[in-house]
Amino acid sequence: TMKLWIAGINKKDYENAIKYYSEALELNPSNAIYYSNRSLAYLRTECYGYALADATKALEVDKNYIKGYYRRATSNMALGKFKAALKDYETVVRVRPNDKDARMKYQECNKIVKQKAFERAIASDETKKSVVDSLDIENMTIEDDYTGPKLEDGKVTLKFMKEMMDWFKDQKKLHRKCAYQVTIMFCFSLSQTEKITICGDTHGQYYDLLNIFKLNGLPSDTNPYLFNGDFVDRGSFSVEVILTLFGFKLLYPNNFHLLRGNHETDNMNQMYGFEGEVKAKYTAQMFQLFSEVFQWLPLAQCINNKVLVMHGGLFSEDGVTLEDLRKIDRNRQPPDSGPMCDLLWSDPQPQNGRSISKRGVSCQFGPDVTERFLEQNKLDFIVRSHEVKAEGYEVTHSGKCITVFSAPNYCDQMGNKGAYIHLRGSDLKPEFHQFTAVPHPNVKPMAYANTLMQLGMM
Repeated sequence: TMKLWIAGINKKDYENAIKYYSEALELNPSNAIYYSNRSLAYLRTECYGYALADATKALEVDKNYIKGYYRRATSNMALGKFKAALKDYETVVRVRPNDKDARMKYQECNKIVKQKAFERAIASDETKKSVVDSLDIENMTIEDDYTGPKLEDGKVTLKFMKEMMDWFKDQKKLHRKCAYQVTIMFCFSLSQTEKITICGDTHGQYYDLLNIFKLNGLPSDTNPYLFNGDFVDRGSFSVEVILTLFGFKLLYPNNFHLLRGNHETDNMNQMYGFEGEVKAKYTAQMFQLFSEVFQWLPLAQCINNKVLVMHGGLFSEDGVTLEDLRKIDRNRQPPDSGPMCDLLWSDPQPQNGRSISKRGVSCQFGPDVTERFLEQNKLDFIVRSHEVKAEGYEVTHSGKCITVFSAPNYCDQMGNKGAYIHLRGSDLKPEFHQFTAVPHPNVKPMAYANTLMQLGMM
């Protein structure tokens, strides 16, 4: 049986691994190795809260079990708790002074902690200026040898969008002046619609995004879209994804909508690749501009006063109204708790009530929570994303909570389908459309991610 448990890890069948280690722990609850290995499986399935709990339990069982410190540090890094992670890396380095991998992780984490401290020291709401204020777009020159797409009289056109998508498809880089123009012009306006396509997480999988447009048609005033957050990170074509989405928003401001996900945040971008990718393809200043723009993304959208769409889910407390959501100060990095955090991070669960989140952030909410929220706000159902689903979508809570995920074969390893949803204004009955992953150039997911998030250590 022990071979089965280890095989679960080696074959990346993490759900089975979790099951087998849970069974093992029922028989032997004092085995630090089992807790540590289950922690790794939780890390791989992005259940960072559970991973943190298991790593902590492993150390309670055996305080000298060095892998436990590695697992706990990785869990805290994934949650953006850098000081806590640094403490565990210090322990590993102290115990194993000749471990080069441990020393590298300690140094990298220490650098992040110092960087965060420096940013806090110089930050001032009164003196902070927008990146836009320091840019001189007009005097940026486009070199004669650049043959790629350009804006026409400073405007995004359908011709520009088609040329840009083909340019990106050939792994070419949009000129920085055009990239700045598109990002600065990006703005939001919401309207009701007769029919809309809702897409879930795309996570930098640009070639799968192109496939959605191939299958479902390019966005237009008669073919509106809503993309429900997590456009970037993990996939290594996040710049191409976000500039394409920004371009279509500028082209069709009333019929192309983008909502913020938990990965449109600085902590996630620092760890999971978007910051590194932007700096590699453009500049640190460009990333700062993206960070500013992400803070203005809407957190939720109500369709025809009947369907509420958000990236994560519902709330840690009852009584939240749509008016409360409108009053949220969204122009910031999300707090660790409260409605803004919940909209980006929470997940549904099958049992009634609420429980601690598997992610270590926000909560899990049951069908009774969904029912009360919908009844209070006179809504029919919610649509959310945020979780990989084998079929690309999932209907739970008696049809009241729908999950849609649009990154097929997530991270090139999960084997899941992608999906998108059609909602029509007449009856708002969801129609699900599934698709599979398409090939992409040989740039692996997480290629630009922080080295500390390469989880296959020890």
